[in-house]
Amino acid sequence: MYLLIIEDNPDLVENLSEFFEDRNYTVDIAYNGLTGLSFALENAYDVIILDIMLPGMDGLEVCTRLRSEGRTTPVLMLTALDTLNNKLEGFNSGTDDYLIKPFELPELEVRLNALARRGRGEVTKPLLRIDDLQFDPATLHLTRGSQRIELPPIPIKILALLMQRSPAVVSREVIEREIWGDDLPDSDSLRAHVHVLRSAIDRGFDVPLVHTIRGMGYRIALPDDH
Repeated sequence: MYLLIIEDNPDLVENLSEFFEDRNYTVDIAYNGLTGLSFALENAYDVIILDIMLPGMDGLEVCTRLRSEGRTTPVLMLTALDTLNNKLEGFNSGTDDYLIKPFELPELEVRLNALARRGRGEVTKPLLRIDDLQFDPATLHLTRGSQRIELPPIPIKILALLMQRSPAVVSREVIEREIWGDDLPDSDSLRAHVHVLRSAIDRGFDVPLVHTIRGMGYRIALPDDH
């Protein structure tokens, strides 16, 4: 696996490099956001490990810029910032996973492998349409009305799952199992991804399509579509 580590703490970089190189990973290192973004745009990495608090350009901007360039390389944010708002900002910038420092190296490795597998495993599905919302899983082209919508990889997968099963309610447990398999995230991650999805799909439109069914799960459907 080809990793990019964007982290300004030299002791942590040394620990990460030794751990992954001992396991035959190929590792590139950037100690600031500008260099990290340059590396990420120039090379084809399997996964990027990204700190948020970086010199030059913070990790949120690095991830936002990476996604704006159309790059879908999986990103794991590795940071000490641990509030829900911090996680929402991370997922809104386009990250795929969020791990809080301090952490255990084996857990980090499991998460990276899961991200790499998902990055290689997109499955083509038929065109999905609900009211004026249309999604093509083959091209990841998503529109609502005449508006093109961009989403990070995990919210796109949640969108596809909810649209495939619409108008049914899909439980949190089913979504988490479908998206993360056995590598379940912390309790706030799904909520944060759905927040990103809802903001992109419903903001600026009169009719909401993304619905939270309290105590049950989520659905995408017209409000009166039972």
